[in-house]
Amino acid sequence: MKAIQMSSFGGPEVLKLAEIEEPVPAENEVRVKLYYAGVNPAETYIRAGGYAFFTPEFPYVPGFDGAGVVDKVGPGVTRLKMGDRVFVASNLAKRKTGTYAEKVVCDAEAVHKLPESISFEQGAALGVPVTAAYRALFHRAHLKPGETVLVHGASGGVGILAVQLAKYAGAQVIGTAGTEESMELVKKFGADAVLNHNQTGYLEQISAITDGGGVDVVIEMLANVNLEEDLKMLNKYGRIVVIGNRGSLDFNPRLTMAKEADILGMAVWNAPMDEFNESLTAIEAALKNGGLQPFVGTILPLEEAAQAQIQILNSKAKGKMVLKIADED
Repeated sequence: MKAIQMSSFGGPEVLKLAEIEEPVPAENEVRVKLYYAGVNPAETYIRAGGYAFFTPEFPYVPGFDGAGVVDKVGPGVTRLKMGDRVFVASNLAKRKTGTYAEKVVCDAEAVHKLPESISFEQGAALGVPVTAAYRALFHRAHLKPGETVLVHGASGGVGILAVQLAKYAGAQVIGTAGTEESMELVKKFGADAVLNHNQTGYLEQISAITDGGGVDVVIEMLANVNLEEDLKMLNKYGRIVVIGNRGSLDFNPRLTMAKEADILGMAVWNAPMDEFNESLTAIEAALKNGGLQPFVGTILPLEEAAQAQIQILNSKAKGKMVLKIADED
């Protein structure tokens, strides 16, 4: 089968299209014939070497997310059967043969059903981004119905899913984005209000949006830029979950004291397996019940995986980038 394979750490050029043997599922594993695979920034860090959460063995097929149909089940698997439409979220699976390929084998627990209303390309947009959004909102921030959530970078792969999950849970949602087009997209996917984060003083609008209040939860994609301002508009007992950061900052910790604010770090790789599996079950239900509609931005062919990894770090992407692997049967 065709796959993108790397035999050493390095730049995008180490990603090579290769012909490799089909993987075979063992006990409690399934094999999925993939139509699309998701592309995540973490995969570029792994490729470069030295990523704190994951070090591959070579030769290595990248990719944790994808969507397709089950084409073989190992012994002991009863929840899934051949022909099931599924999405794959394999980053925490014990075995994962890589989704930048025509087929992937991983633990059955990492594979969940995809309703007919969700396309395969949308299914490939789940995985790492949606489990990150779920963990940030519910396992770290413990979001409650009726609370107000601010999602920074709400038009990105994680942000647009966080907006939908928060709305589905009964929260008021404020999103930020950088262009009129992106702001319209965030509004379309359920945000109650959308702010342009390129405008000076944009957070000052929150008081009017919340009738003089602040926000209870902040989903923060760029903490080194926003953290101090986040603390200023946070309600008492508010929580900030840091998903992304690209530098250091100098701020006064006293800002956390009067409000008893929590600043919470988050990495989906740290999720205990019971919480990770809980999130996948909840996500499958949200997809089935109409609470979640993944949004795909750029689609590139599998052969252009190297370009995809360049592009995902250099562009201000809307939605999730995916690789097209095969046409649907």
